[in-house]
Parts: sequence; C-alpha cells; structure tokens
Amino acid sequence: MGANVYVEGTYDGATTAIDGAFNFTTGESGTVTLIVSFVGYEDYIQTGAVSTFKDVEIRFRESVNSLNSVILTAGSLEAGDSSKASTLKPLDIVTTAGAAGDLIGALQTLPGTTANPDDGRLFVRGGRGEEMQTFIDGNRVFSPFQPVTGNIPTRGRFSPFLFDGITFSTGGYSAEYGDALSSVLLLNTTDFPQEEKTEFQFMTVGAGAGRTEIWGDNSISANATYVNLAPYNEIIPQNNQFEDPFQSLSGELVYRHKTDDGIFKAYGAYSHSNFSIIQEDINLSDGFFIGIQNDNYYSNLDYKGTLGNGWKIDTGISLAHDRNEFTIADTQIKARETGLHAKLKLRKRYNNYFKINYGAEQFLVNYSENATTASGIFDTEVQPTNSGLFTEAELFLSKKVAFKAGLRGDYYGLSDQFKVSPRLSAAVTISEHLQTSVAYGQFFQQGQNNILQYSAQLAPQNADHYILNFLYRKNKRMLRAEAFYKSYDDLITFNTQRPEFNSEFTNDGNGYATGLDLFWRDETSVKNLDYWVSYSFLDTQRLDGNFPERARPNFAAKHNLSVVTKYWIDDLRSQVGMTYNYTSGRSFTNPNQSGFLNDQTGSFQSLDFNWAYLIDQQKILFFSVSNVLGRENIFGYQYSNTANAMGNFDRRAITQAADRFVFVGFFWTIGGNDNQLDNL
Repeated sequence: MGANVYVEGTYDGATTAIDGAFNFTTGESGTVTLIVSFVGYEDYIQTGAVSTFKDVEIRFRESVNSLNSVILTAGSLEAGDSSKASTLKPLDIVTTAGAAGDLIGALQTLPGTTANPDDGRLFVRGGRGEEMQTFIDGNRVFSPFQPVTGNIPTRGRFSPFLFDGITFSTGGYSAEYGDALSSVLLLNTTDFPQEEKTEFQFMTVGAGAGRTEIWGDNSISANATYVNLAPYNEIIPQNNQFEDPFQSLSGELVYRHKTDDGIFKAYGAYSHSNFSIIQEDINLSDGFFIGIQNDNYYSNLDYKGTLGNGWKIDTGISLAHDRNEFTIADTQIKARETGLHAKLKLRKRYNNYFKINYGAEQFLVNYSENATTASGIFDTEVQPTNSGLFTEAELFLSKKVAFKAGLRGDYYGLSDQFKVSPRLSAAVTISEHLQTSVAYGQFFQQGQNNILQYSAQLAPQNADHYILNFLYRKNKRMLRAEAFYKSYDDLITFNTQRPEFNSEFTNDGNGYATGLDLFWRDETSVKNLDYWVSYSFLDTQRLDGNFPERARPNFAAKHNLSVVTKYWIDDLRSQVGMTYNYTSGRSFTNPNQSGFLNDQTGSFQSLDFNWAYLIDQQKILFFSVSNVLGRENIFGYQYSNTANAMGNFDRRAITQAADRFVFVGFFWTIGGNDNQLDNL
C-alpha cells in the first residue's frame, strides 16, 4: 500500500506492503505515539504502551484536505493563486480594461455589483455604498475611499500590488465580521516577499516608486505615488470646470518579521488629496464653488501564529484618522474621524474534520463636524462604540459535505442595544466538478456618523441574507450561479433632503432585494485567450433615507452585464484587453410627472480597451482608454426649482466627468527574478 508507519520523535518505522501489512522494531519503552500517514487520507494517530502495538488493525479516513474536497463558497468571490475557488487572480485587477489599476474598478466586473461610474464605490445587491466594510489583514479600514463630489468617481486608497489575497463577500459572510449590512471586502497583504526589488511607474497622470528589502527574518516594502491631473486636463477635454485639478500624494509601508511560531506585520498608509471645481447648477447661471482637501492616515499591527496543541492566534489593532475640509459656495465644513479597531481571534483545529474559532473585538470612533454658514457656526460630535464577540465552527462530514455555523453578539453603545446574529452555511459535492451550497445570516450595522451626530440613539439597521449557490469547475473553466434574497428592517429615515439639525429621524425603514448572479470564466478553450462574463439581475425596493415611500433606489439597476477579455499575442509580445459594461437605466424623480422615482434614464454602456506591451522581462508599456466609442452616458437629471412659462420644470443632464479616460504608463522592475510576463 505504501503508507508510512513510525513512532513519533524517532526514526523507527516502516512502509506497508501491497496488502497493508507492516512490522518493525523499536528501542523505545513506555508510552509512545504511533503515526500512520498516506497521501489523500487523514493521519492515523494512536498513543499507548509499546507492548500494546501488536497485531494492530488500522482503518484510514479520507482526508478533506485533498484538492477535490468540498468548499464553502456561497456569497464569496475570491482572488488568489492559492484559492481553490479563485474567481480572479490578484493581477487581474491591474490588467482589466476600464479598471485603470483600481482594485474597486476590477471588482465592479463581478456579479452582485451595480456599476455606478459617477460614484466609484461598490454597491452590492441593492445595498448603499456605505453598507460595505473593508478590512486589511482582518482589521477595519474606516475610510477606504477618497472623497469626491459631483459626477467624479472615487478610487480606493490602496495599491493592489501589496495584496496577495482578496475575498469579496457579497452576502452571508462569516460571523467574524460585523457592523456591515451588505458585504465585506477582505484584503490580505503578502506574508513574506520572495526577493528584493525596486519598481518604478511613470504615468500620464503622475509617477510612483516602490522598494522591497529583505534581511534575515525581516522584510519591508514601501511605495509612494504622486498624481497631478493638471497636465492631463489640458490635453484631454473634461466635462467639469476645474479650478484646481485633482492632486494626491500617497505612500504605503509594510514591515514583516517571521518568528518561530508565526509572522508579525505592521502596515501604514498616508494620503493627501485636494481639488476644486465650479459645480454646474441649473438654478445658478455661474454654478457654485466646491473645494475638497483630505488627509488620511491608516495603520495596523497584526500577528498570526501557533500556540501549540492545535491552537492558532490571530490578533491585531488598527488606527485611522481622516480629516476633510469642504468649501461649498459660502459654507465651510471641517470633518474629523478617528477610529480604532482591536481584535483577537483564537482557532482550534481538532482534526481535519472539525475546527472552531473564538473571537472578540472593540470599535471606538470619534467623529466631529464644524460648519460655518451664513446663519452661524455649528459644532457636532458623536462617539460610536461597538463591542463584539463571535464563535464559528466548521464541520466536514466527508470530502463531499461541509457545514459552518457561527454566532455573533454586538453591543452598540449609543443605542444601548445588544444584537445576536446567527450565520449558517453548508456545501455538498454533487459530482467531481459540481457542488451546491447555501447560506443564511443576520446582519446589523449602526447608522453613518453624519446621521448619528444629530440622533445618536438610533437603533442599528438590520438585513437577513438567504443564498443558494451552484459552482462548476473543470479544466480552468468556472461557472457560478447564485440566487439570493435580502430583507431589510429598521432602516434609518429622515424627512429633509439631507441629514441636518431639524431632521426627524426614525428606524421605520424597510425593504427587500432579490436576484440572480451568474459568472463564467474560461482560460483554456481558445489558446492565449482568457475571458469572463458576469451578469446580475436585481429586483429591489427600499424605504430609507429621505424616501417618502418604498421605491427602487437610483443606485440599484435591474440588469448589470460585464464581458472581460484578455488575449496574448506572441508576435507582438503584447496582451490586448477589452471590457464591455452594460447597466440598465437608473430611476429618478421627474417633477413633470406624478410620483416618486417615477422615471428612468437610458442604459449605461462602455467599451474599454487596453494594450500591454512587454519590452523585456522587466519592463511593460501600458496603454488604456475607457469608453472608446465616446458614448454619452447620463446618470440622472437636475431639475429647476421653478416651472417655466409652460408650467414644466426644465432640467440638465448629469453626465460622466469626461467622455473618455486615456492612460499611458511605463512600469519597470529592477532586481530579483521577476518576469513581467507573469503579470499579464
């Protein structure tokens, strides 16, 4: 049979014969541990007196760690070379046409998302952009996006090159994560680099550089990027009237130290950005001035290691400070947010079939605003807190059946409420290449700081998720089909256009979201061609915010389609990529008709193109252009405050910031054995 049989801590042992028989002698006495191992099966371990190990009969149990074992996939889309259910590779992010190197831009080509190109954040299965939470190495990121205004889309703050694992959960996620109503984005920095290198980026919008150093059990990676759109705006026409074009300076640093039992990581990031525009307004012939200046600092410390006897520890703490200064016409607003997240997770693996997590975490936030208006100076401050406990167990009945059950408890300090959230999922292998999984979860999230500053006692909002998933994988082809239903309760409502001092706030909101997500990826049918197709159908209505009644919100389109292709051309040493995005019309309120959100825009469509040319193994020239055909996409309308002579309200279209975005970049890696061909 070829199984290995040995006494633990010695060289005494043997290999079994074809019929499974074995024998050997040992000089050990007293109590010993006999271990028998064979590929594809769980180790057999027995402890006892040496004299008892005669005529031993051993029966193996099939291991669930083999490559074709069942995996729990309902609600989760993963990117990572080591993931058995990987939907994207990390470097797919920077080579997806239209994403422009933005991690969030690439994720918007996945099912479950609704494209809002005038906003830039992730809108998942009928949820608002603020209903998604982002974590780096398990620690909360309090402000993951840069602040913008008008129809200028935001971008994520963090470089995709620092992460080797990405999990995008569109629903039904682990009990480990709380205070998130719709989805979580989990980013894991590279544990330890394999080689030292220096990287340079020269782009039409700026420049960047990075360096990785390794010494012994230590390493450090640092990068810095400067972006200035002033030269670009002079060449490429813009639909906005910039007073001060967008500028930003950002940097990130990761330090790692390997210990005998684990790894310690320290991550830090800082960014500064500013810009100002004259915002077009149908009621003001000259528009009005908007200026934004932002400074953001984020850092975390994280340790993962083993404690012995099957126990592992994962603990970390993150600290963030975000400072915004807004000038809107004659109003000046200064907003400050400081957030701290501390977390401890213990994991016990009893065997290959059962493991359990226990954890606790604490969130502390201080948010303040100072507004100077023609009416006076207004100061507000709020300090939300959230204490969480969670436990979750995974049970594998066999390679074909797996269960996960979790329970989470959260205490929300402002409303003095304790919420319990069950999370359940299961997966069954139907055949060698097909499996199905289901998930259920209850989720809570307290209101945003700009609301809590006026009404701190509001209860946390609630959503229940139900998910049914089918996954087919064979020969580098993947098909995912996922049906879902979400019910909302205790959503926050207010009776003014936006949250303010005299607003009346309630938790009387509710809603639902249901739909179907499809994803197909094929890396093998056509030589050198890699493509994926993503489609989402969404039916949703909500009563929240300033809505007077239930309606489909303007950020939630019914149909979303993305087709992404990447083709390698040997003779040209190039990868050519095309992305087509389609989003059906978005709802808006037309005052010339009766009703609320009673009209709909035309569809959003964009054809994006990129071309990466491999100069040599360490140099890439990259070119991309979004909306190649120059389609005029309309995201909504602003109506006049007063009717015209005919009794109708005039309107202006809210369009994209630019008809096209053109990007040219040169990327150069010095040192190490990196081959940029692997990045394409």
